[in-house]
Amino acid sequence: MDNWDDMRVFLAVARAEGLSGAAPSLKMDPSTLGRRIARLERAVGAALFVKSPQGYALTDLGERMKARAAEAEIHLTHARDEGQCDATALTGQIRIGAPDGAANFLLPQVCAAIQAQNPALEVQILALPRVVNLSRREADMAVTVSPPAAGRLTVQKITDYQLHLAMRADAPPLRCVADLKERQIVGYIPDMIFDKELDYLDVIDADRVQMASNSVAVQLQMIRQSGVGIVHDFALPFAPELRMVLTDAVALARSFYLVRHTSDRRSDRLARFAQALRQGMQEEVARLEYAACLTASPPI
Repeated sequence: MDNWDDMRVFLAVARAEGLSGAAPSLKMDPSTLGRRIARLERAVGAALFVKSPQGYALTDLGERMKARAAEAEIHLTHARDEGQCDATALTGQIRIGAPDGAANFLLPQVCAAIQAQNPALEVQILALPRVVNLSRREADMAVTVSPPAAGRLTVQKITDYQLHLAMRADAPPLRCVADLKERQIVGYIPDMIFDKELDYLDVIDADRVQMASNSVAVQLQMIRQSGVGIVHDFALPFAPELRMVLTDAVALARSFYLVRHTSDRRSDRLARFAQALRQGMQEEVARLEYAACLTASPPI
């Protein structure tokens, strides 16, 4: 490769296993990327990818080149971070992957506060209904609801959070969990639950949901229309017409974890951002949960 830009393009296509997947992060269109890869292969004198309608798969040479390019990327990142060690403000781009509950109701406020203190910093929030793949560099770090069991990753617990049943304040009251059988239940699409910690049906003794979505934000909007479902306490201040119900009978606790690639452990820039992110999320969860408790319906 002649320069870092060639390496950056190659790595992005290799990790995304295709041109379309790599295009957004590189801010280039797929046709331009295709020409860049073709030019690179001509310069190398060999194919780096096997192209098919299913995507771009690395050749043996491509695999070896990817390993070397990834090592160089790590060293370049560390070199950039060394230049910031004595700086007071963070700069550059940092992308966070997160489940959509955190991405919708917590990270916008937290990241806005961090960015306000670091005007040259560009923060991106990647909200996905699945676990973000850090090995493919989909993000610099990820918020998860379960600590990963495998991979070259470092994990820090961020904070615990609470969930309760909620429904419209003007709906007929619920006396007990058994009353839920007569109500429209809102929840996840069962075959799209990507983490066991998100499976709440057993808690409310339900075998199905009448209205479902893979998005927490969409579920909240469904409950605002009608029905009842499990809601993050920190989301309730965003839906003032909803109230917690049956709080003595149904109360769940879950945790958020911050996951980073092990190779980034020496990055002062990412470490400083991670610390600010953890502290900000802890404070925002506490603030929003306190606000939600003030509007909880009293136990029956």
